[in-house]
Amino acid sequence: MKIKTKLAIGTGMLFLLITLLSALAIRQVNLLAQDTKNILVANYISLDYARNMYKVTDAPALTQKDLATLQGYLVKQQQNITEIGEKELTDDLARHFAGLQSDPQNGVYIQNFRQGLNSIMKLNMDAIQRKSLTAEKTAESSVWWISCTSAVCFMLGFTLIFNLPGYIANPIRDLTESIRQIAAKNYAQRVYFKGHDEFTTLARSFNTMAEKLQEYSNSNLDKLLIEKKRIETLVNNLHDPVLGLDENNTILFINEKALQVSGLKRQQTIGKKAEEVALHNDLIRSLLQQADNNTNSTLKIYADDKESYFEKLLAPISIVPTGETDDRTIGSFIILRNVTAYKELDFAKTNFIATVSHEFKTPIASIKMSLQLLANEQTGKLNDEQKGLVEGINDDAERLLRTTGELLNITQVETGRSQIKMEACTANSIISNAVAATQKLADYKGIRLNIDTAPDLPLIFADKEKAAWIVSNLLSNAIRYSYENTSVTVKTLQNNDTIQVLITDTGTGIEPKYQTRIFDKYFRVPGTEKEGTGLGLAISKEFMEAQGGDINVKSTIGEGTTFTLNFTQAV
Repeated sequence: MKIKTKLAIGTGMLFLLITLLSALAIRQVNLLAQDTKNILVANYISLDYARNMYKVTDAPALTQKDLATLQGYLVKQQQNITEIGEKELTDDLARHFAGLQSDPQNGVYIQNFRQGLNSIMKLNMDAIQRKSLTAEKTAESSVWWISCTSAVCFMLGFTLIFNLPGYIANPIRDLTESIRQIAAKNYAQRVYFKGHDEFTTLARSFNTMAEKLQEYSNSNLDKLLIEKKRIETLVNNLHDPVLGLDENNTILFINEKALQVSGLKRQQTIGKKAEEVALHNDLIRSLLQQADNNTNSTLKIYADDKESYFEKLLAPISIVPTGETDDRTIGSFIILRNVTAYKELDFAKTNFIATVSHEFKTPIASIKMSLQLLANEQTGKLNDEQKGLVEGINDDAERLLRTTGELLNITQVETGRSQIKMEACTANSIISNAVAATQKLADYKGIRLNIDTAPDLPLIFADKEKAAWIVSNLLSNAIRYSYENTSVTVKTLQNNDTIQVLITDTGTGIEPKYQTRIFDKYFRVPGTEKEGTGLGLAISKEFMEAQGGDINVKSTIGEGTTFTLNFTQAV
């Protein structure tokens, strides 16, 4: 029998018992109500009429008004004959009333009338007592029937309530415990129910599932899926956005952080071509473009309720297939590292340096002016010791001025406020200005500046002032790092559409491991005792790239270093 049928039968029996008990209670209550009504409607009214007439005859002398009242109650009594013998007594009362009407003050008539009333009252009192006994028996019978029926209904209902929940709950409890065992990887668990209801069918299906899970658990596929789940959990818990692609650029997985940053939903990405998703998503399109161009520029994305900065890392996934020796790319990871905190610190650092450098320029200018006044003999003559002190202060002021200039230049580059004024000019004019600015330093160290410029070179397209600063900075570095009484060479060449300026010194050279880092801000080669901020080369690189050119270095330890500036030829 189906569970639904059993539930319907059980609830139907309860409903039938409740209906039966309610019907019996209503029937017995109606019987009691009818017996009570008979007493009230018939006998009590007759007693009320007789009592009212009795009160009227208590008067010392009956008036015509009293006789009319008695006649009214007598007529009502004649219309309320309900008991055997009551009609005869009422007729006798009517005869006594007729005599009373003829002689209202006759005591015999009054006495006979009152006796007739007593007879009627006694007859109705006896009837009330008899009917009360009948109502009492009806009540006792009702209590007995209702009690017996209630007891039967209670026993049947208790049996249903006690057995029916257990019939449903016990199989569910057993099934729940079996499911818990399966969840604990106890795939040998089985469930057995007797009968032909839904629980039996469910038990058979559960046992089939457990058997398949046991077979599946014993296979290697289960271990592979466990590892896959472990990796997916690890990737999803990363704080950086991660996107996984196969060799055909199909999206294999994307973690929650990547979904949050890109504004995509998982069903919009998994199993879809990255190019297809990129058609409707700017972030995915930018990532693919950078991957194709092999660039790693910083991305600015609105994430975490603010503008955030991310660095892209492309990590190819390669394997060596079984029986082969060559790697084969099977996909790639795209990881976005959140560098917002570092960017914010860098911005704060840049603003601080710009503010401090700008504030330094005024007192340094005042120091320079004071030194010029001290060096002027009209202010007063200085002895040799004082002149040495003034020259030392002047050198320090020059160094501070150069340092603050470099700091201001780098902050302008970093904040994008550096103004580039491109124009057509000659490389020789730029070199002449730079040599003039550094000639004094070269003479001080006894270093010869060899200028080897090719005649009739095409014009270059550059910012003349910043290009001269770059050449001057490279010449200053070459002079500082060269030995005394040596030479520094400045040479120009034409290489296709590029004009090259080469600055070569005869110093100690730069180790290969540091040559890729010398253009980083604030980097100085370890062990260098020469003064400097580590910003000159970084600024030179930024200025060259802003003009559409580039700078590179070639150095040999013990022989010297050559910096090459590549300027774009003017059309």
